[in-house]
Amino acid sequence: MENILLLLVGAIAVTVAARKLGLPAPLLVTGVAIAVSFIPGVVFDIDPEVILTIVLPPLLFSAALDISFQDFANSLRQIRRLGIMLVILTALIVGGVANILVPDITLPAALLIGAIVAPPDAVSATAIGKKLGLPRRVMTVLSGESLINDAAALTLFKLFLVPVLLGAGGFGQNIFGEGALLLLVNIVIGVGFGLLIAIVVQFIRERINDPLIETVIGLLVPFVAYIFAEQIHFELNGLEYAGSGVLAVVAAGLSLGYNAPKASYTMRLQEQPIWASLDVLLEAFVFALIGLQFKTVIVDAINSPHGLGFSLGVAFILLGVTILVRPAYVFMSYYRRRTPRSLRRQQRRGRPEVAMSWQDLTVISWTGMRGVVTLASAATVTALFKQGQNIPAHDIIYLTAFVVTIGTLLIQGVTLPLVIKWLKVTDPDQAKRDAAAERALVSKTYQVALEEMKPQWQALTEQIGAEKTEKIIQRIQQMAIAQTQAQQADEDLEEAVDQTAAEIPGRPSLQQRKEFGKFMNDARRQINNIRREVIIRERDAGNLDEEVMRTVLTELDAESFAMDKSWQNRMRA
Repeated sequence: MENILLLLVGAIAVTVAARKLGLPAPLLVTGVAIAVSFIPGVVFDIDPEVILTIVLPPLLFSAALDISFQDFANSLRQIRRLGIMLVILTALIVGGVANILVPDITLPAALLIGAIVAPPDAVSATAIGKKLGLPRRVMTVLSGESLINDAAALTLFKLFLVPVLLGAGGFGQNIFGEGALLLLVNIVIGVGFGLLIAIVVQFIRERINDPLIETVIGLLVPFVAYIFAEQIHFELNGLEYAGSGVLAVVAAGLSLGYNAPKASYTMRLQEQPIWASLDVLLEAFVFALIGLQFKTVIVDAINSPHGLGFSLGVAFILLGVTILVRPAYVFMSYYRRRTPRSLRRQQRRGRPEVAMSWQDLTVISWTGMRGVVTLASAATVTALFKQGQNIPAHDIIYLTAFVVTIGTLLIQGVTLPLVIKWLKVTDPDQAKRDAAAERALVSKTYQVALEEMKPQWQALTEQIGAEKTEKIIQRIQQMAIAQTQAQQADEDLEEAVDQTAAEIPGRPSLQQRKEFGKFMNDARRQINNIRREVIIRERDAGNLDEEVMRTVLTELDAESFAMDKSWQNRMRA
């Protein structure tokens, strides 16, 4: 525990420095950790189970909560090609090259290397993309790919590990059929179980009305989804089939993120900073852990039968293959579906792919940094070897995983901002479009709310008269037009309420002022509730971008919070 705490404190300290200096935190954390690994006595072994069950699920869940479900669905073809087909292709090509380069490695062990280095980790890529303003269409593809490629890579890892452990020099005749069935079972059980968890959690959230417990339940979801989905398994022809914990977490996160507007606003305001903080903590931990393995990996390679020179030569060649496979596939797979025939087929199906420029594709091609899953998979191989398993060229497997991870982080991670700026892959009009959509949405929600509140306005008219009621309605309309900050708008309306109450004829009593204040507070809460319902209806009807919805919803939540916590309301209570 002391070592873990020291690692976390050090990683967070470096992350703080990186954010202050405007540098990519994952890269700086990794670089500092590499230097620290040479300090005598610093040894930090990796437990792959800890990485896969403690670190990976919350990172995936947080990313799934944050992604727009609509954008994810619209870009699903591109996401599926990168998250599944590219992973398979990378594993096969890298494995084939490794099988040629290393004389004493078996084909299953070579393909195991390919499966380990196949899945990119979009943590640093998305962080850089957000900072530099990558277009939403590109961010959606990168984020969506990172949600499903881990599941595909882990499936391949399990598939290739079986013949390695059995000592087979080759595969059975039905290996491709078994692989397809394994992936299908992973998807069906994983996605099904994740959606089941999400339905149960959403049902509970909508009924307990306790934001603290709702948030705690949300924190447990990724771990429950991952662990129990992996426990749903059966054996067939000597191969174990199980659900994908990764896909269970992703499915639960996408579903709960989509239905988050139906939960209480206090839960949303609590949940967002918690997940953002966990992301920073876990990402710092993972990249520090990667860097701390540097000395151990080098020493093991020196003492291995292959020697450091040969092992590094193989690792760097496989690093180059890993990097080059991605742009080749990204461009070929995209333009193959932009032929007139393919476009007509897409139009007939009513699901045209999101169009991208060659600059967009270049940026996507250069975001192949490796991370968590590559590290955990390689550590699993090392742990099995230490337990006495005969794994051919295990030293080259681990060194290659490390070199590919560090190499892609340094080569692509460092140069990615330059590539984005050089190609000018930005969408300067996105902010203007979002602002226009936000103004239109705010105006519409207020119009619908005022219309549905007519019975309450009639009751207010009978109490204070038509003229003063009209003043209050006009003030609410002015708030919508002005687009003021939530707190300022809250203070303006509080002042209007107090002034109007003071103007009630006949010097109102304290009790009358309290009743009027309660009436207005209830009316304001009902207006906010109606506005939320309008926002959800517009989103469900496809008339509203989900990113715009979240922005307006956050402002509405902040307004509700300010209203509930305002000094005037507390004094009235």
